[in-house]
Amino acid sequence: MVGAGVLIFIYLIVKGSVVINWTFLTDPPRQGMTSGGIFPAIFGTLCLMLLTLTFALPVGVASAIYFAEYAGRGSSHLNILMRLATSILAGVPSIVYGLLGLSLFVLYMRFGFSLLSASLTLSILSLPVIIAASEESLRSVPDSYREAAVALGATKWQVVRHAVLPYAVPGIITSCILALSRAAGETAPILLTGAAYYHPRLPTSILDQFMALPFHIFALATQSVDPVKTRPIQFGAVLILIMLVLGMNMAAILIRIRQRRMAQA
Repeated sequence: MVGAGVLIFIYLIVKGSVVINWTFLTDPPRQGMTSGGIFPAIFGTLCLMLLTLTFALPVGVASAIYFAEYAGRGSSHLNILMRLATSILAGVPSIVYGLLGLSLFVLYMRFGFSLLSASLTLSILSLPVIIAASEESLRSVPDSYREAAVALGATKWQVVRHAVLPYAVPGIITSCILALSRAAGETAPILLTGAAYYHPRLPTSILDQFMALPFHIFALATQSVDPVKTRPIQFGAVLILIMLVLGMNMAAILIRIRQRRMAQA
C-alpha cells in the first residue's frame, strides 16, 4: 500500500513538475483555463482554510475542554448525546455536509455562494477531528499539574487556563493542522456552497465566490472544453494540493514529536 502511494506520488511529480514555475503559481487562468496559472485557486484555498480555522477552533477546543475537564467520563444524558453527535459527525459523508451548507448557509441564512458559506460548512466537517485530538491532548496532561494548581487555591477555570491548556497547546495545534489538511482536499462541500468554475479575480470579501484547488482540479478534469489539453495543468494543480496537504501533515508530526520530547524531559 505504501509502495503504491509512493509510485503515485512519483508519477505526479514527473507529470506535474513540467508545468510548475513562477508563472504557473502567480498567474490567473487564461484562454478557458487551458493556459496561465492557478494563483486564484491557491489564494482561495488559503483563505478558505484560514476562515475554516477561525470558525472551527473556538468551538472545537471549547468542546474538548468540556469533555476532558468538566464532563469527565460521566454517563449523563447530555454527555452521551454530545459524544454521540460528535461520533455521527465524524462518519457523515462530505456530500451531506455540502447539502447541509447549501440548505442552511447558502439558502436559509442567505449568505449565498461565498467564502463564508463554504468555510462554515468545512468548519462543521472539521469539528470531530479537532474535538477528538484536542481532548486526547488535554487528557495527556499529568494530573499532578491540576493537583498543584488546586492546592494553590486555583478555581476550576484557572486550573484549565493556566495549568492544563499551556501544556496541551502543541497537541491542539496538531489537531487543527490535521483537520485543515482533511478540509483542504474536500470538493463536495465547497462545490455546493461557494467554489466557482472560473473566477480569475481574487475574492475581496467573505461573501464573494472563489476558486479552490480541489474544485479547480475537478472542473479541469470533468468540465473543461478540452480535458486533454488541460491535463498538464491538472497534474500541476494536484501536485501543489498534495504538497500543501503533506506540508500540513509534516508540520503536525513535527509538533507531535516535539511535544513527546517535552513530556519525557
